[in-house]
Amino acid sequence: MQHRLSEFVVGLLFGLGLLLSGMTDPGKVLGFLDLIAPWDPSLVLVMGGAIAVGVIAFALAKKRTVSFLGGAMRLPMSSQIDRRLIVGAAMFGAGWGLAGFCPGPALVSLATGQPKAAIFVVAMLVGMSAFEFIDRRIQTSNQA
Repeated sequence: MQHRLSEFVVGLLFGLGLLLSGMTDPGKVLGFLDLIAPWDPSLVLVMGGAIAVGVIAFALAKKRTVSFLGGAMRLPMSSQIDRRLIVGAAMFGAGWGLAGFCPGPALVSLATGQPKAAIFVVAMLVGMSAFEFIDRRIQTSNQA
């Protein structure tokens, strides 16, 4: 139960941070991503802060064998940049640039009742399901 409560608190804190930073406003995000129109640089601080927190958190996590709640540490092991990573990153960036949402802010925006977020989340779930289906088919055909 303690794990679920801490997960809820961390998720709530993350969602509040997204709301306060403006990451749930597609107009603000698109204003940041669009370098041709009047550029809104305000999200640079948000992203810079996120990167700084991430760098520090991963540096600390690499030194630990168990999490703060006692679970096993499962850090990414691969550092390979392959076609799959590049295509996935390009698709993520294209979706973010077209919609002004990425998964976390879209879920927070869905909870606040934004209709555009609902469309994005449905499309995201369809895309994730399609990926899982296609990936399973490829794995199965490679094993045969």
